[in-house]
Amino acid sequence: MLARPHLSIAPPRRGGLTKPDPGLLEGVVADQVLEAMRRASAALRQVGVRHVVVGGLAVGANGFPRATRDVDFLVGGEAFEHHEGGLVTLRPGVPFQVNQVAIDFLEPQSGEAFLVAALAAEPGSMLEAAPLVYMKLKAHRHKDRTDVIELIKAGLDVDACRAYLTAHAPDYVAALDAAVALARKEEEE
Repeated sequence: MLARPHLSIAPPRRGGLTKPDPGLLEGVVADQVLEAMRRASAALRQVGVRHVVVGGLAVGANGFPRATRDVDFLVGGEAFEHHEGGLVTLRPGVPFQVNQVAIDFLEPQSGEAFLVAALAAEPGSMLEAAPLVYMKLKAHRHKDRTDVIELIKAGLDVDACRAYLTAHAPDYVAALDAAVALARKEEEE
């Protein structure tokens, strides 16, 4: 029995989501953003850039749909041209905006071969939960920590994420455990 009245409009926990489901974005994310994602992905395919969707769209497809105003992709190094003096530009044909929706790119850094491996997925697919959680924890922003907490509350496979972090980025296991503790505390309130 609850000690105080409680109303929740959150959807019931859907434990068992094992693969990202882009259908979860429909009706939550603006059609303009979803169309920008599709068009940008098609352009990236056309110029041969490996890519998967990350950021808020991937968070939504992994169980916590929320509005977002941009499209984020994890891309292979072939998306960029490196010039003298350290100047890096987008390669021709790589979009940075579609109908006023910003398209942002992240590239795996040195020591992130496990993220490079994620680029072997179908181009334009949503990044799976474990590497997405790593990227969110690595960002060190409040918004990203909140995404992790909400994914946990939505039924994220915490054990699989912990195993992934233990294998690839053990420095982030404590941050995951802290997010789990906050998620559980919020669920009790």
